[in-house]
Amino acid sequence: MDPSLLSPSEWRAALTRRSFLSASIQGIGTVALSSLLARDLLAGDPKAAGDPIGALPGLPHLAPKAKRVICLWQGGGPSHVDLFDEKPALLAHAGKDIPASVRGETRLSTMSSGYKSFPAVPALKPFRRRGQGGIGLSELIPHIGEIADEICVVRSLHTEAVNHAPGVTFFMTGSQIPGRPAMGAWLAYGLGTMNADLPAFVVMTSSDRAKSCGQLFFEHYWGNGFLPGKHQGVRFSGAGDPVPYVRNPAGVSREARGRLLEDMQALNRAHFGAVGDPAIETRISQYEMAFRMQASVPDLLDFRNEPKSVLEMYGPDVLVPGSFANNCLIARRLAERGVRFTQLMHAGWDQHNNLFSQLEVQCRDTDQPSAALVKDLRQRGMLDDTLVVWGGEFGRTPFGQGPAAKPNGRDHFGRAYSWWLAGGGVRKGHVHGATDDFGWNIAKDPVHVHDMQATLLHLCGINHEALTYRYQGRQFRLTDVHGKLVKGLLA
Repeated sequence: MDPSLLSPSEWRAALTRRSFLSASIQGIGTVALSSLLARDLLAGDPKAAGDPIGALPGLPHLAPKAKRVICLWQGGGPSHVDLFDEKPALLAHAGKDIPASVRGETRLSTMSSGYKSFPAVPALKPFRRRGQGGIGLSELIPHIGEIADEICVVRSLHTEAVNHAPGVTFFMTGSQIPGRPAMGAWLAYGLGTMNADLPAFVVMTSSDRAKSCGQLFFEHYWGNGFLPGKHQGVRFSGAGDPVPYVRNPAGVSREARGRLLEDMQALNRAHFGAVGDPAIETRISQYEMAFRMQASVPDLLDFRNEPKSVLEMYGPDVLVPGSFANNCLIARRLAERGVRFTQLMHAGWDQHNNLFSQLEVQCRDTDQPSAALVKDLRQRGMLDDTLVVWGGEFGRTPFGQGPAAKPNGRDHFGRAYSWWLAGGGVRKGHVHGATDDFGWNIAKDPVHVHDMQATLLHLCGINHEALTYRYQGRQFRLTDVHGKLVKGLLA
């Protein structure tokens, strides 16, 4: 019967049945996912990892260098002057104020904007020349030093954000105000997925062991914003089942669950045909992908076929669920299976008063797994078309925070900071941009947040000005109305 011909009482009865089925299928219905249902239970034969599924017409705009992106997000603000941007002047001026002529009118956080003294604090450890190009990198990150010939260090990033949540939101969504789609959602929307059995956009989170940072992971960091809900990131948990309720309840077989899902989807499709609510279409996709993940996720997390040498490469925490090392290994396995955008978010870099005790610990937890991911991708022949991005929302102040006579930390600093990129069409063994003698002002080749977004999209085959979505009367894009391609980062 045509759903549009149902009487109000018949609709109420139908919705009551829907409610009952919805409640009984919560095991797979509460996962926010996207794509297609199991091949063996519904019609159609969706592709496995390989050619894109669901890309917009005309995309990619140009030949992509990167088929997939892994973003190693270091939440809290890694200190550029301690890790990536050597500044002998900070040692020569240790304890003395950084000159006012250097500081200018730089916007600082409220924690240090009222300071009367800005004592220079030198890098905690010496720098060493690494790789054939002699890139200066701190002794705190020896494993990243081992891949110096694979990475492009960007020393000239800058942002307007001075606090964490606006800074993270700014890079992830193009605005400091929550509500817009995250980069992974944009890529999923424009380029589709390469594996019908896994989400196009996956998120994993971790934190330093001591939980010293206190940074929160807000869902809008991987949200779909105004894009259809099926494009939002799917967060894998570090404890228990990686995806909540992905397992069938005791006594419920996969076949029985499939039949129940078929019936529920028939009601959903009838309801969508009657009212046309996009949320219903999203719900259909969520249930379908959740069912598929019941089969794909266990295989994804089965490490029994990983060689011992690979596990050892990622470090001692590689088999600890929820650790950064464990997430890096999963990220490689997701990349193998065609996941478009994997976002690892690690908190622990917000060292306001524990720089001298915590920075080394933080580097020890993240340095080896980050480098191992790049090495692992390279030895599997995947690095050339996988873009790895390592960075945070800003850097840390070249001056010390805390007691002027004995600083114990560094504050937020967005005027100049460093990231590194690897694979996916970026220049190898290269340093882009430079800062002044104190690591305070950009002296060469500035790269704004929107410029970095535009460049990452370009490497994925997207013209950042052409991937738009109409919402509330205007065309929106990730880079807002800004951003330019940074050609100096390209191989």
